[in-house]
Amino acid sequence: MPRLWDISPPVHAGSPVFPGDTPYAQQWAAQIAPGCPVNVSSLTLSPHVGAHADAPLHYDPQGAAVGALDLDPYLGPCRVIHAIGRAPLVHWADLAHAAADLPPRVLVRTYERMPVDRWDDALAAFAPETIERLADAGVRLVGIDTASIDPADSKDLPSHQSIRRRGLRVLENLVLDEVPEGDYELIALPLKLMTADASPVRAVLRTP
Repeated sequence: MPRLWDISPPVHAGSPVFPGDTPYAQQWAAQIAPGCPVNVSSLTLSPHVGAHADAPLHYDPQGAAVGALDLDPYLGPCRVIHAIGRAPLVHWADLAHAAADLPPRVLVRTYERMPVDRWDDALAAFAPETIERLADAGVRLVGIDTASIDPADSKDLPSHQSIRRRGLRVLENLVLDEVPEGDYELIALPLKLMTADASPVRAVLRTP
């Protein structure tokens, strides 16, 4: 029987966000009580909280919003590759041991334990040449278990710009702590947010 791996971190008021970004908050607009049969809440959050898909609009002023993106890259055969401790940048040599006959989606684990409860300034990111090599291999989506595919202090975002040039899609903030290296089916569909620069996803892996 296929196994399902939930690779999404919990989202709540304590979820870490990029410094200066909007944290998760929830308010109750209505609560069950005499005369009120339901609970109804409102949410305030950055679309980059938790596991999320970046849209081209995030790093390109002329880029598409997340609601306009084709869903196909976010669903289908995927490989998880371990590059644990390969900070500050994941290079092609860190992936080469598992890079033969790559499927269209590659997720990279860099943490021994992903910090779901704190921001990590020293997060691991992709070297831009790694993105280029993955694109050359036919990869259409890359994912990582950190908050960004570029270093936290980067101002020119070279890996995001490689993604833009090569037309790849990206998932960030995945939790791959318990996932062995190997091939899976990825399901991580973004919401149809027609003007947003990103979308939360409930990312899961399923064994073939």
